[in-house]
Amino acid sequence: MKPFGGNLYCSFITVLICTVLFIALFYTESLSSLSSSSFIRILSCPKRIAASKLRHRTAKLNPSRPEMDERFEFDPEECNTVSSGKWVYNSSIRPLYTDTSCPYLDKQVTCIKNGRPDSGYLQWEWQPDDCFLPKFDPKRLLENLRGKRLMFVGDSIQRGQWRSLVCMVESVIPEDGKSMPKNRSHSIFSAKEYNATIEFYWAPFLVESNSDTYIVPDPTERILKVDSVSTHAPYWQDVDFLVFNSYIWWMDGHYIKSLWGSFANGEDGYEELERTAAYRISLRTWANWLDSSINPNRSRVFFTTISPTHMRSEDWNHIGGIKCYNETKPTKKLKRRMRWGGSNAGYGYRMTDVLSSVVSRMKINVTFINITEMSEYRVDAHTSVYGERSDELLTDEQRADPLQYADCIHWCLPGVPDTWNHILYAYLVGS
Repeated sequence: MKPFGGNLYCSFITVLICTVLFIALFYTESLSSLSSSSFIRILSCPKRIAASKLRHRTAKLNPSRPEMDERFEFDPEECNTVSSGKWVYNSSIRPLYTDTSCPYLDKQVTCIKNGRPDSGYLQWEWQPDDCFLPKFDPKRLLENLRGKRLMFVGDSIQRGQWRSLVCMVESVIPEDGKSMPKNRSHSIFSAKEYNATIEFYWAPFLVESNSDTYIVPDPTERILKVDSVSTHAPYWQDVDFLVFNSYIWWMDGHYIKSLWGSFANGEDGYEELERTAAYRISLRTWANWLDSSINPNRSRVFFTTISPTHMRSEDWNHIGGIKCYNETKPTKKLKRRMRWGGSNAGYGYRMTDVLSSVVSRMKINVTFINITEMSEYRVDAHTSVYGERSDELLTDEQRADPLQYADCIHWCLPGVPDTWNHILYAYLVGS
């Protein structure tokens, strides 16, 4: 007869480990609902045990994919660490669109169409450590959006994510069943059969600024009204899914000209605030409006975390490289990892802490789409010298000077923002 003592011991150890993890998670979440600790990669005991039981069966069925053994189907309540994983090369995958097939792309992001010679950056797919992302189904998303509005709010990075999602769904809609008139600040893609819209609203600082309609190119001349979203708010009201972002525009200079209250002398009455202070005040203004104006039974709020920049090739140990220029595959090593930030680590941390602090005190729930850590590896996926400057494609002379002209902030489309939307999709259809 087979002794049972070993099984009893394993059961005791399993219960003990689960108990310790539960206590750790409880005290971690008690400190702050959105501190950096809340992204600790802990699966619930039932999920972890189920994954362990699945290990041997999966290994027999698919021995070439042993990493599948530890992961489970995406569940928004369980898989809150979707940002932890790895990029896996898959030569068989094809984007849902190309930069020639989707008519809604700006030339700023159509890298291959603009002359980029390599396309390998399109073959990398994100593989989370602890769960599987559901297959992206454009029709399923549109069905979920039937009779609803989805709006992205923010800067040009957020606009890129919006265009990405539009391109991911538009091909399944008949030509006469979709429309997207051009508009400077508020753009709306309509899927008529579904009575659904996917929208973008330009508000790079979230609060009001003198760059809300026409961009002020000199960062030192930009002025924010840090206590007001009154011109923006009517557009956000009654939107079913709001996806916010605000970071890149805060990174120009250490001080930001800021207004608040009523000034008889108008814009001349600004004060220069240290940028994290201005960011905190502005986010509080944004948060107060959401808490007082959004119906949580109708609307759901998301916030896309920092989109990393790749301005210093030494950050990924490419000595002698020129920013992200000529990078053709993801890096495997980074000198320094950030919780959410890019190469400007000090301010990245501080801005993240401000955001976490403000959101943790909000009444409504804000779901973070953590794109930062996964995107940090993608040094190969920026527009580099295959974008535009001042609404014109770079000339050959400009492309020959990547130190000055390589854009290592914006992303090629198709590309990395498609993965961000795949994660958003998982939250939307998994709710």
